[in-house]
Amino acid sequence: MIPQSFIQDLLNRLDIVEIVGRYVQLKKGGANYMGLCPFHNEKSPSFTVSPTKQFYHCFGCGAHGTAIGFLIEYSGLGFVEAVKDLAQSVGMTVPEQDRLPPAQRAEAQARSLALSDVMSRACDFYRQKLRGEQRAIAYLKGRGLTGEIAAKFGLGFAPDSWDGLRAVFPDYEASELVESGLVIAKDEDEGGPRKRYDRFRDRIMFPIRNTKGQVIGFGGRVIDAGEPKYLNSPETPLFQKGNELYGLFEARQAIRDAGYALVTEGYMDVVALAQLGFPQAVATLGTACTATHVQKLLRQTDHVVFSFDGDAAGRRAARRALDACLPFATDNKILKFLFLPPEHDPDSYIRELGAQAFEKQVNDAMPLSQFLLNEVVANEDLKTSEGRARAQFNAKSLLQAMPPSALRLQIVRSLAQLTQTTPAEIEALFELAQPVARARIAPPRAKRSPPMGLERQMMRILVAHPTLVAELDEAAMTAAAHLAPDNASMLIQLTDACKALGPQANFAALAEQLRVLGTDFEPLIAEIAAEPESDPEAARAELAGAVRQTKIQVLKAEMDQLVTTGLQTEEARARYRELAQQQEQLRRQAEVESTLR
Repeated sequence: MIPQSFIQDLLNRLDIVEIVGRYVQLKKGGANYMGLCPFHNEKSPSFTVSPTKQFYHCFGCGAHGTAIGFLIEYSGLGFVEAVKDLAQSVGMTVPEQDRLPPAQRAEAQARSLALSDVMSRACDFYRQKLRGEQRAIAYLKGRGLTGEIAAKFGLGFAPDSWDGLRAVFPDYEASELVESGLVIAKDEDEGGPRKRYDRFRDRIMFPIRNTKGQVIGFGGRVIDAGEPKYLNSPETPLFQKGNELYGLFEARQAIRDAGYALVTEGYMDVVALAQLGFPQAVATLGTACTATHVQKLLRQTDHVVFSFDGDAAGRRAARRALDACLPFATDNKILKFLFLPPEHDPDSYIRELGAQAFEKQVNDAMPLSQFLLNEVVANEDLKTSEGRARAQFNAKSLLQAMPPSALRLQIVRSLAQLTQTTPAEIEALFELAQPVARARIAPPRAKRSPPMGLERQMMRILVAHPTLVAELDEAAMTAAAHLAPDNASMLIQLTDACKALGPQANFAALAEQLRVLGTDFEPLIAEIAAEPESDPEAARAELAGAVRQTKIQVLKAEMDQLVTTGLQTEEARARYRELAQQQEQLRRQAEVESTLR
């Protein structure tokens, strides 16, 4: 867990205009900066970035957040990854990373930068070599690719030379060349005259980028006959195949525009699909789909379609993808599986039958629930007890991998029908976590009432100016608790968050902390994000007025109650006079402050 104090310090050091400006073209417009929203299609800019609030807000789609939130939404990074990335950009070390001694940490960072530099220079070298290699150009043109799409994906060519990289790395003995996977070093006892040589030779090169756009690896394809047809970078400190997806960096905006991600099996599928009108495609890197792959995709979109060949190998790949998807198969995610005819891959299918036919295949792809049921009953004779038992056995580990949800319950019900049992029996037999079918449905949790009137006014002011929490005394909180329908629980939660941030608190830091607490505060945050910056002193006066009116209303309510029950005792009359005096003092105080303003 990253301490909240670190998050606040980080946000105080960041400039959101500079962070967002790396990805969105911004122009000054009054106190804020404006640009086209990267999260939805628009022709007129409705996306604003406030340097004073350190917050972004889109008036078109409602997207808003801090620099951390922007990086999460735009790049698909997790919260910790985004914090680490931003911290590194301002020279801060995330506390969780602070386990290595400073000298070792600095050495590791320098090593990582050196490897990144080597990969970037190699990519430039390969791209330059492609311009003069007619065989490679002819091959790419034969696959229907244009120069524009080749440039978008940074395609290159590794020359047919044992040490072609020596042209760009005169120090061919540098350890970074081997550590990055660009060069292979022979052991002394292997013999032979050549101790080092380029890993990639006479191949079309596909650079693999991480979510920040940095080149971390390569895939190389032979032009003519040769084995292997595809050669990938080995695992390195920068590159782990099970964590990366080819084309994800290039496809991020297209995935948002299309509303789904299309997962294919190879580099050429991705590039060809981008050329043919499906730029939302990505591919695994010569390895089975992993849970990390699925998690990365679901940070970009709630809808993922896996496209596989219809042959046996494609079915095996689909089954591994199914296994990787199950922990993330919740009710708000759409996970589908598309199986093309055995003689086709996406490229050939579109060229023969057209983009519209392929899009229909995507729309008609098999839902995860149906694919799972097909898998567990395949080759089983459901007319026999043994066949039905075997189908249940096949399903057990799959259902156990799923989180408790309405989707899992639907699959359990379908399986129960196929195997002549009841959903409750299957849940008991499989020992499913938090069984749904045999659970007693609890009444829905009462929703917390939204803040109203003076309570809402106080909360608006505190969200915009969290340091003003010092102006709220215990009497003010007690008064608010008397009036608020939820006993001011939201206000109390908000004041606790403001106090935790301390005297340096600001809107961005508070918004980030409230995001962790839940969605109750989202409407207020969005509302304030869309407004011009308010004057702190005016806000202070407004808060004082709201607190005063709250106290007056509480006094009036008690006075009304005394009148209703009757002022028959001296004690009741004395209490009424005391309340009236307090009410008058508050009114005079308001008049004095109004005169001073």
